[in-house]
Amino acid sequence: MDTTADPGAARPASSALTERQEARRRRILQASARLAGRGGFDAVQMREVAECSQVALGTLYRYFPSKVHLLVATMQDQLEHLHATLRRRPPAGDTASARVAETLMRAFRALQREPHLADAMVRALTFADRSVSPEVDQVSRQTTAIILDAMGTPDPTPGQLAAVRVIEHTWHSALITWLSGRASIAQVRTDIETACRLIGHTDPGGTGP
Repeated sequence: MDTTADPGAARPASSALTERQEARRRRILQASARLAGRGGFDAVQMREVAECSQVALGTLYRYFPSKVHLLVATMQDQLEHLHATLRRRPPAGDTASARVAETLMRAFRALQREPHLADAMVRALTFADRSVSPEVDQVSRQTTAIILDAMGTPDPTPGQLAAVRVIEHTWHSALITWLSGRASIAQVRTDIETACRLIGHTDPGGTGP
């Protein structure tokens, strides 16, 4: 597997990209998702990503210093698209717990439709070291935003944020156990619904569950 970074490359900040650079980054992420969807983690080779996205290999490394950086960014991108879909069709549960559980199961089903891609992205998260912290933080922030939107809580208390972190950890763990064949869809749903019940036990005053 190709995870070697170009040590001399300076990564462009995504918030400071020009329109042309953003289009190039989009092509790279789309190529990464296509390759991962066909063959999983091992199918994503940096040279092939560069060829598929029509960028020079050195340019690719300036955007993403390694395959792990690229696949974690791909997960953030997939979650961003999912978030947009959820905003168009928000969950309909009567309680915050039910809405979050429905949202995360919809996210899970979306990943379930492309198991090779899901496996590649989750493996990248598992392999990520401190150098990938910015990309991992973006995945976490995107997941948090999805959960808070489902809760209908734009200004969460510390206790609610603590519950969200536990829910995120449970969702990630459920993905890993399902991908490894150690959990059924029914078990995944049970674990997610159990974790989501924490929302109902958070203190509105902010002291936590």
